[in-house]
Amino acid sequence: MKEFDYRRAQDVTGAVALLAAAADARFLGGGTNLVDLMKSGVERPDLLVDVRELPLDRVESTADGGLRIGATVTNSDLAAHPDVRRRYPALTQAVLAGASGQLRNMATVGGNLLQRTRCGYFTDVSGPCNKRVPGSGCPAVAGEHHNHAVLGASDHCVAVHPSDMGVALTAFDAQVRYETLDGPGEVPLTDLYLPVGDTPHRETALPPGALITHITLPPAPLAAHSRYRKVRERASYAFAIGSVAAALDMKGGHIREARLALGGVASRPWRARAAETVLTGAPATGETFAAAADAELAAAAPLPDNGYKVTLMRNLMVSVLTELAEGDAR
Repeated sequence: MKEFDYRRAQDVTGAVALLAAAADARFLGGGTNLVDLMKSGVERPDLLVDVRELPLDRVESTADGGLRIGATVTNSDLAAHPDVRRRYPALTQAVLAGASGQLRNMATVGGNLLQRTRCGYFTDVSGPCNKRVPGSGCPAVAGEHHNHAVLGASDHCVAVHPSDMGVALTAFDAQVRYETLDGPGEVPLTDLYLPVGDTPHRETALPPGALITHITLPPAPLAAHSRYRKVRERASYAFAIGSVAAALDMKGGHIREARLALGGVASRPWRARAAETVLTGAPATGETFAAAADAELAAAAPLPDNGYKVTLMRNLMVSVLTELAEGDAR
């Protein structure tokens, strides 16, 4: 590992200033992704600015009935928080589906959202990768890609975003608050991650040197009736082959409102707006759920070895929506 300097930030303004003053610096939260990338040589910062002790470690209710989640809240604390469990159960389920208990105790909310892809070509510095070395190529397109993207990919990158938490937050219209030298800013989580296009190395819409400070969840009564389901290659401690975060608001057997987001299928948590459109106002039946899944997956462009994901995601979406509808009926 390359030698680096280490500074512990005392406040948000100081953290942003420390990062801006260095030629190549990174913010350090729990380090569960960054440290691994430093060990493999993907990340080689000159300075780490430790933000773990900043006063950003609380989950608080907002005046309008939403939640404000500090960026240094650990994954474990987020999943266990009573307001999260009661008002956004899919978020608790998503967090608990990720990593291991030990990692969740260290990993932070801000760091989770900014974790980088686990594509093997990205982490292998001996070979090409457009995300790591722009213009060098994407060997996954013709190589090992069975767990790669089927939505929103391009010839330049087919890697998927690894966050479970991000999928649930996307379903509930989370907003990302950040701080820069020029002051605070905010971006919807759905807009945080940039489309892959021909610049996969440009991953987020955050301004240079920005520090995520909070995630805000707007009030969403239907979120209390939500689920997160994840399919993986082993029973635990594995990234998603595919996942679904869903919520339904129903009355008289019809769907008044639906929220749906997918994971493990794109370079970012994927908001399933086409499926939501089909669901809204429709009867809560298996036929409706299948039509919604088909509408969303019509844009899928699988590679030779990951076409199975389209069938898997269709079945998963129908299963989760059916479970929600049957629970509401009871």
